[in-house]
Amino acid sequence: MIVLAADHGGYLLKEEVKKHLDDIHVKYIDCGTFSTDSVDYPDMAKLACDKIISGEAEKGLLFCGTGVGISIAANKVKGIRACCCSDTFSAKYTRLHNDANILAMGGRVVGPGLACEMVDLFLTTEFEGGRHQKRIDKIKALEEC
Repeated sequence: MIVLAADHGGYLLKEEVKKHLDDIHVKYIDCGTFSTDSVDYPDMAKLACDKIISGEAEKGLLFCGTGVGISIAANKVKGIRACCCSDTFSAKYTRLHNDANILAMGGRVVGPGLACEMVDLFLTTEFEGGRHQKRIDKIKALEEC
C-alpha cells in the first residue's frame, strides 16, 4: 500500500499518477487534495506521513508545484526520508542508496509520462543496504538531535 497527497499545485499530476497506479494495479490511499483549490502543502504532507508512520502505507508519493516544499515538510516527520526528484536516475537511486520512503514531484516541473516512469522506478527499486546502511543510521541519529 502506498499513500498519495498533494497541494493545489500538484493536484493534476497526482491525478495522472493515480490513473497509472490503477493501470498497474497498485493499491493506494489518496489523502487529497481533491481539487485545485488552495491548500497548504505542510498539511498535506502530514496526512501522508502519518499513514507511513502508522504502518498503513509503506511508501508515499507527494506532489506540490515544485515538489520541494512538500518534501521539506515531510522530512520534518521522524522516520520519513522524502526526496524531491525530477529525473529517473534520482528516483531510482533515492531508493537504492537512501532508502527513501517518499518520492516528491512538482506538478509544474515534471510531466505525467516522466512522473509515471519515476514512480515505477521508485516503487520497484529495493534498498541496496550494505555500505549505505551506516549512512541511513546516521540520518536516523540526526532525528534525535
